[in-house]
Amino acid sequence: MVNVPPRISIIVPVYNVENYLAKCLDSLVNQTHQNIEILVVDDGSKDRSGEIIKGYGDKYSDKIKTFTKENGGLSDARNFGLEKATGEYIGFVDSDDYVTETMFEEMLHLAEKHQAEMVICNIQKVDENGKVTQKLTQIPNMPEKIKLEEHFSVFSDISYFACNKLFKKELFDQKRFKKGVHFEDIQLIPQLLLECETIAQTQGFHYQYLERTDSITKTHTEKGLDILKAVQDVENVFGNSGYAHKRKELKNFQIFEGVYSFLAYLAFVKDEKTFYSMAEKLSVFIRERQIKIQDILNYSRFGTNYLLSLPVKKKIFYLLFFAGQKKLIRKLI
Repeated sequence: MVNVPPRISIIVPVYNVENYLAKCLDSLVNQTHQNIEILVVDDGSKDRSGEIIKGYGDKYSDKIKTFTKENGGLSDARNFGLEKATGEYIGFVDSDDYVTETMFEEMLHLAEKHQAEMVICNIQKVDENGKVTQKLTQIPNMPEKIKLEEHFSVFSDISYFACNKLFKKELFDQKRFKKGVHFEDIQLIPQLLLECETIAQTQGFHYQYLERTDSITKTHTEKGLDILKAVQDVENVFGNSGYAHKRKELKNFQIFEGVYSFLAYLAFVKDEKTFYSMAEKLSVFIRERQIKIQDILNYSRFGTNYLLSLPVKKKIFYLLFFAGQKKLIRKLI
């Protein structure tokens, strides 16, 4: 019997997720598109995750490839999976999340139909009971096939999650996730987008993002500064890309990821000294890029003024920051 190489490699980094892993792996082995390999990378788990992985590897040996390595973090585990992947396309699923059974079939179909190097689906946030808490539409009011030269506004508008996308494997030929940092998706995925000519999207809410009550992301520290470093890395690549002439979109990317996303993180920093230090770093970031306050206030995402679309408390927080009223912000939060 001739072995048919997989069309899609799905990389699942695992670290101490014994309560969620089975649901994740069930959603992958039951995909309607079956020509896949699932690379499960145990990144040095200390709970029962390793046992669960072995059980699935034994039961689904035709689909699941299991690996164990010393703990090196999310980026390191994903990079490890990339080295082992043999599929034409790459997908990433976090081990506490899960996906619909048609996700990869539909995304592969769109990739082939439109010769797209990247395909994007919508995300649903769910609680631990499976109840949908928020629907995150990724690219509203855009066609299924998106030529970036014609619609480059998506560069500054889309959310740069790795897990709701399907990538041509060639995009990773010279690229890897940056190790030892937080917000590695913001650092790498825009760089991959700059290598694309065509992307595609489905309006299906295929990716189910679990909001865990015990999630590490609930802790907000100076690690948030990695957002600004990620933007800087993207800036360095942007100037040498085929889209280097699209300066407006770069500025909008700086505003959305470097200002608004950073402020959304800063709002949850509890330590006062850390808060003021990070706020000053953001002020320097804005000055160095000659971003005017009016640019920030007028920034539109998908054709809508971003600031006006925010909840009232967040809007007040941002306005106080732009007005230099950091002490009033501390009272607000």
